[in-house]
Amino acid sequence: MASQLARPQPTSELSESALDESQTGPKPPTPVRRWLREPLLHFLFAGALIFAIYQLLNPTANRTDRTNQIALTKDDLRQLAVQWLAQGRPLPTADQMHALIEQRVSEEILSREAVALGLDKDDEIIKRRLAQKMDFLAADIATLQDPGEAELRAWYTQNSGRFALPPRASFRHLYFSFDRPGARDRAAGILDKISGKPADTPEVATVADPFMFQDYYAERAPDQIAKEFGPGFAKAVFQLKPGAWQGPIQSGYGWHLVFVDAIEPDRVPLFEEVEPDVKSAWLDQKQSEIKRIAYEAMRARYTVVVPPIESVDFGSLRNPQAPIASTGVLPQ
Repeated sequence: MASQLARPQPTSELSESALDESQTGPKPPTPVRRWLREPLLHFLFAGALIFAIYQLLNPTANRTDRTNQIALTKDDLRQLAVQWLAQGRPLPTADQMHALIEQRVSEEILSREAVALGLDKDDEIIKRRLAQKMDFLAADIATLQDPGEAELRAWYTQNSGRFALPPRASFRHLYFSFDRPGARDRAAGILDKISGKPADTPEVATVADPFMFQDYYAERAPDQIAKEFGPGFAKAVFQLKPGAWQGPIQSGYGWHLVFVDAIEPDRVPLFEEVEPDVKSAWLDQKQSEIKRIAYEAMRARYTVVVPPIESVDFGSLRNPQAPIASTGVLPQ
């Protein structure tokens, strides 16, 4: 009896049990497995991966519009004033401060644009140098242009006044020093003696005082004469008639009797005489135009924020060694 109870169940009973389990189906998946199989999760993961790779390859792509804002603080304006005073100048006027601010903004814009172009790579140089590189780029673009002769001639016709040659005088002089009494009277007395004599008469040179520079000047322009003798002397020389001793004319050294050999009036040279200078001036103008247009386009992308100049206290920055501007000084 006992042996019969210990026997395993018949095969038919096992098959019925398996049949019952197949009808009920497999056990349901866990919540974690269900999420791992979700297509939306796969999409989000792929998107995050793509975004991470993009950010890695484009580290500056997430910049906001705030990077295009140049905000100067009151401390910045005070620093500009300090730099101004460090040069031994009085307090800057309002117009001068505006110019300093514009210069600072210009440097900041050009340096940012230079960095955006990658000009700062492997280059440990200050912002001003970066701004200069941007300036050089515009100059290089201009130098790539090669104007033809017809274009240069047309440009020269419109700008010929820039190449006008000043009048020139060739003259010799006799010098009477301030160090000796009655210099002007001595010059006037000598003029009576040498009047009507040629400029190269040997005895003429012995009647005056030794001069530290030249006795004869050939083809000198007014600014060249003014640089050596003073503007009043230069103006008087060009009012003299050639071919006779005249004077006395005062300079910064003393009194002079002057014999003008010739005066060449001012004139506009022919294009062929100044063609290389015309091309150089044309390139300079093109460079200026390209720089201006490029800078205006770059500046338009920036918002400049500057506190009112009147709200900054510059009083404590006064340089006691420098005079105070009488008009237009910033509020203190």
